[in-house]
Amino acid sequence: MNNYDRLREILDSHPSGAPKSRAFDEILRILFTPEEVKIAVHMNFAAKGVEKIAQAAGLLPEEAEKKLEAMADKVIIFCREKDGKKGYGLVPSIPGLYEFPFMRGGGTPAHEKLGRLWEEYHKDGMGASFAGNPTPLARVIPVEDSLAVETKAHPYEEVSRFIEEAGYIALAECACRVSVGACDAPRDACLIFGRTSEFLVDRGYARKISKEEAYEVLRRSEEAGLIHTSNNSADKASFICNCCPCCCTILRGRTQLDLPHAFVTSSYIAQIKEDECTGCGICADQRCHMGAIEIKDDIAVIVDEECIGCGLCVSACPADAISLIERVDKPEIPSTGNELGIKVLTEKGKLERFLDTMKS
Repeated sequence: MNNYDRLREILDSHPSGAPKSRAFDEILRILFTPEEVKIAVHMNFAAKGVEKIAQAAGLLPEEAEKKLEAMADKVIIFCREKDGKKGYGLVPSIPGLYEFPFMRGGGTPAHEKLGRLWEEYHKDGMGASFAGNPTPLARVIPVEDSLAVETKAHPYEEVSRFIEEAGYIALAECACRVSVGACDAPRDACLIFGRTSEFLVDRGYARKISKEEAYEVLRRSEEAGLIHTSNNSADKASFICNCCPCCCTILRGRTQLDLPHAFVTSSYIAQIKEDECTGCGICADQRCHMGAIEIKDDIAVIVDEECIGCGLCVSACPADAISLIERVDKPEIPSTGNELGIKVLTEKGKLERFLDTMKS
């Protein structure tokens, strides 16, 4: 087994997965030089000190640090500093190896080639690997203006809470729209939080923004008909993506790959006030990306099984004839990111494998 195969197997132990594919093998060979992959196979998803990585890879610490910094500058691994010492670790396939290199834009031949390969890989296993079995890693958050005051019973559904509680917010280019390029929706729309955001800012792949700027990103995204998505845990957001159905990995799991567990719907579902609906069709024609609204006898009708509770139809209805109500069967949201990871790994039969990876 060569080092690229070994690295793929390590990445595949993560909840996101990294199934075997010709396209992914080529992606890894573009991202990691032969010298870099020799080091990467001695790493896992936790931050390790230079000395420990150097010893495992048979390198002098100075030589290892130089190579680790080069990889961190390409954002194909992450770097965190604690007590004045740097630690380095692997990033998963998604979100990580796919998104990070595109986050300050594309346009180079290398980016274009990577975009084509990731698109092939999305169809050749990666999209299905990232989807839940049955618990998804991502979920939809409704547009907050679509929630009536009396329905705000779930704080983990309120996007404002994520922004208000964030200590550090970064804004980056939407890697999906940069790499796929199937629409002209805003690209500066990816909000990242926590230590990952600080790392990406430090390496020049994102910029730090204020809470006010973050709210403006959400406003612009809503106007453009983009759907808020985030990690599927109730504790805190590590990201808020503003997704289109034609480019974005999360939504395309359902719109293009027809994967039933590509993401979790919100806890809400749209409801039409028939006596107020004018049948204008804006909700069905311009705002609903899931085919969840039909116009019948000049009245909008919700197709319940298709509605994901994003709220875009509510916020654009000129007659205020649509509202979000709580679902009868609300999705169960794992309490923390750790709980989510354990649940997903267990369902995919990879928990022991992941734990072994983290011991290495």
